Amino acid sequence: MSHQFTPITSGARLSDQVAEQLAAEIKQGRLSPGDKLPTEASLSKQFGVSRTVVREAVSRLKSLGLVDSRQGSGAFVSPQPPFAPLHFETRHAASQEAVIQMAEVRRALEAEVAVLAAQRCTPQDIQRITQAVQALDDAVQAGGNGVAEDVQFHRAIAEAAGNPFLIQTLDYLGQFLHGATQVTRANEARRSDFAAQVQAEHRAIVQAIKTGNPLAARHAAAAHMDNAMTRIQSADPSFWQQEGERLAQPLVSGLRPL
Repeated sequence: MSHQFTPITSGARLSDQVAEQLAAEIKQGRLSPGDKLPTEASLSKQFGVSRTVVREAVSRLKSLGLVDSRQGSGAFVSPQPPFAPLHFETRHAASQEAVIQMAEVRRALEAEVAVLAAQRCTPQDIQRITQAVQALDDAVQAGGNGVAEDVQFHRAIAEAAGNPFLIQTLDYLGQFLHGATQVTRANEARRSDFAAQVQAEHRAIVQAIKTGNPLAARHAAAAHMDNAMTRIQSADPSFWQQEGERLAQPLVSGLRPL
């Protein structure tokens, strides 16, 4: 089936514009459950953007439950309808406060997810987690923002926890968690010491899970989120005057419906 998309322009975040057009195709039935999305190369050409932008857009659709991936086959429209929209009353919160509040949500969830992962992980889980954190390091080294890879790293840990309800909860919150991750990683990329801290924190989480130490895993995951909040609180004012404010808007004003 052939689909024609409109090249996007400057303005809103490029990956958001791509995600919105793809989501519209799905929700209006022009892309049906089980349909395969066009290839990265095809979407990149039609939208006039890089493959990185396309990957970020598809990653967002995955977090919303609209598409899923099949290894070696590509991305397909999800056979099940996505979760109902989730609304947070953050309209009166400042950008910084909204991001910190979402980090608090992540700390509550991910600390316990790390505990279960340490208790239940298999060698295959360890391999996936290790590959995910390496992919994140590689993406940053190559000059990327690492947002999609960061989300995938934490997703790999959630899968190792072996609790489908936790995974569904994280998926349910995915659109907001992804937005908060965009803000924290953008801030962390501005300072080499921040980036080094994040890398060390991720390694500590992985090591605790590898060694089957649930208490250390809980501590490492919680400390990672506590430190993320500290880094946001100590962000240079120019960060909020520039990209921080823009990236945080979906958290402050409520995510725009796709």
